Amino acid sequence: MKELELIYNSFLAGSRITTDSREVKDGDIFIALKGENHNGNTFAAKAVAQGAKHVVIDEVAYNTAPQCVLVPDTLQFLQQLANHHRRKLNIPILGITGTNGKTTTKELCHAVLSQKYNTIATKGNLNNHIGVPLTLLSMDASTEFGIVEMGANHPGEIKELCKIVEPDYGIITNIGYAHLEGFGSYENIIRTKSALYEVVKEKSGILFVNGEDKLLCQLSENQKRYTYGIDGHFTNGEIVQTTPYLVYALKTHHGQLYIRTKLIGGYNFDNAMAATTVGMYFNIDPLQIQAAIEAYTPSNLRSQLLKTNRNTIILDAYNANPSSMQVAISNFAEMKADNKLLIIGEMRELGAISEESHKNIVELMKKNHFPQVFLVGPSFETIANNYTFTRYFPDTDTLIEYLKVHEIRHAFILIKGSRGNKLERITEYL
Repeated sequence: MKELELIYNSFLAGSRITTDSREVKDGDIFIALKGENHNGNTFAAKAVAQGAKHVVIDEVAYNTAPQCVLVPDTLQFLQQLANHHRRKLNIPILGITGTNGKTTTKELCHAVLSQKYNTIATKGNLNNHIGVPLTLLSMDASTEFGIVEMGANHPGEIKELCKIVEPDYGIITNIGYAHLEGFGSYENIIRTKSALYEVVKEKSGILFVNGEDKLLCQLSENQKRYTYGIDGHFTNGEIVQTTPYLVYALKTHHGQLYIRTKLIGGYNFDNAMAATTVGMYFNIDPLQIQAAIEAYTPSNLRSQLLKTNRNTIILDAYNANPSSMQVAISNFAEMKADNKLLIIGEMRELGAISEESHKNIVELMKKNHFPQVFLVGPSFETIANNYTFTRYFPDTDTLIEYLKVHEIRHAFILIKGSRGNKLERITEYL
């Protein structure tokens, strides 16, 4: 495909690829993607005026300048370009997916592998059909190892992303109920996520599998795998403490190595052990693994411990689904502290199981005898009326107005909810 070679040669010569017309600078390659509310083709002339060397479009009406390169589909072109680059680089790539913990696991693996290799990993959570190819294109000749996070909310998406990435190694953190509205069934979630295992098998690659997870062990049977966990065959360890941060003991040939993380909650043990196992497999010194994991500080609204002038807060407001909500609340219940308060935002995209899932979460809070809970979002409206310890807010703005009038002090607060709630906005009022 002559268009692919043209753009790739310019890319190798130093032209930067962007999909945002606002960022186009002299010599860049602008790929005009389409979204629900925009058509990148309409910005072709603007990109040319800003100095773009090439403007990749897929509508002939916008083919108005020599810099324009017309292709059948700009998104497919971006993905083909990324796959072409991945093959030319010919470096080992670790693919990571799962319902919960994939971003934390990716960040920890990046920290560990960077002790030995020049490693590039997915930035933030750019883990979809656009973010994945852009991650691959951020790698260059100096990159020795790649880590690509892959997310999905519809059947078949992981398989499609794997066609672009062609991972040599794979981690599925877990498989739970999330985005059920898009997937349609739990069985579809399993089929979609397990595509990573299948692709790695086709490449005769290696899987890193949580040995305590029966489903993952079953799905990875008859494949080359290294298991981790409390009784992992390759690496094993145990939780030493979870408050305020996770500390775990890793068993090595020289005895136990205590790793003191800045991660909150026992549920992060699996994420840390996955990264530990990757490091051990690639012969990184255990002390370097320890240093890398201990230095990692969570960000991006994921289990961040914040101390304000008035309260102590665990901010976990990036995402939520039934399984992640359950472990976060259960872990919070185990933490020793006075004056606990939960601020829980609704879980979205759950489809038919939404009402039952929200009720189960409130029942879990009741079982753990939390004295006060703030529930945010319409999914909680009818449920909240049945409990005396809950206070209902239809949205985050309503909660903010309440907090402006009712000051909270000396509390230990867990903030957890789906991204759409934007609960991080309330921290300045706590």
